[in-house]
Amino acid sequence: MSNGDIFVGEVIGTAILILFGAGVCAAVTLKHSKARAAGWIVIAFGWGFGVLAGAYTAAPLSGGHLNPAVTIGIAVDTGKWGKVWVYLLGQIVGAMLGAVLAYLVYLAQFQANVRPEGTTEATDDEPVPTLGIFSTVPEIRNPVANLITEIIATVALVLPILAFGLTKGLGESGTTVLIVSLLVVGIGLSLGGPTGYAINPARDLGPRIVHHFLPIPNKGTSDWGYAWIPVAGPLIGGVLAGLVYNAAF
Repeated sequence: MSNGDIFVGEVIGTAILILFGAGVCAAVTLKHSKARAAGWIVIAFGWGFGVLAGAYTAAPLSGGHLNPAVTIGIAVDTGKWGKVWVYLLGQIVGAMLGAVLAYLVYLAQFQANVRPEGTTEATDDEPVPTLGIFSTVPEIRNPVANLITEIIATVALVLPILAFGLTKGLGESGTTVLIVSLLVVGIGLSLGGPTGYAINPARDLGPRIVHHFLPIPNKGTSDWGYAWIPVAGPLIGGVLAGLVYNAAF
């Protein structure tokens, strides 16, 4: 694969991933959305379908990593680091693009994120913080616990992905991406409760940058004090998964 194919594939695939993922979060969060308050299960499956669509689209061009933790886990296992930077650049650009597209899809709902005219007291129709649509926000802010959660959840993603490569039938039948998508749903349902399961540095950082600059009424903070955790945790998890795979398989 050429550097150009890798970059384009990762941009397109990651943009699709974030469009679906941020889109489902917007659908569940924002006022005047038909899916408002649909719940965590809907969010987990929305992100899983995002992986499904993005990875299948990118696979012919780049292999469909869509995640720096996956790229680094593979590099740790294989020792091939020459194209890692191309993957990471494509993933960050794609994540930012996908966040902008999700914003445009829900533009009217974002613009309606205001207190109803004539009200001076809190109501059920209050403006909502919007960072959680784009990036992760922990339920309990504890840097050590949050970092551990992200590391473990990312190992639970990357190690199986590496192991799936040992099952030739999955690759030959084209079902590897489907299985990975279901794995992401499972991680969301089982391990996503504490931090919102970033498990992907690009997925969190790219949309957080976009959120910082978007003209969203009452959008709230972009929470840069927390931003290092959903980057460092998945990167550490990716390295650990590659080392464990290399040692055990």
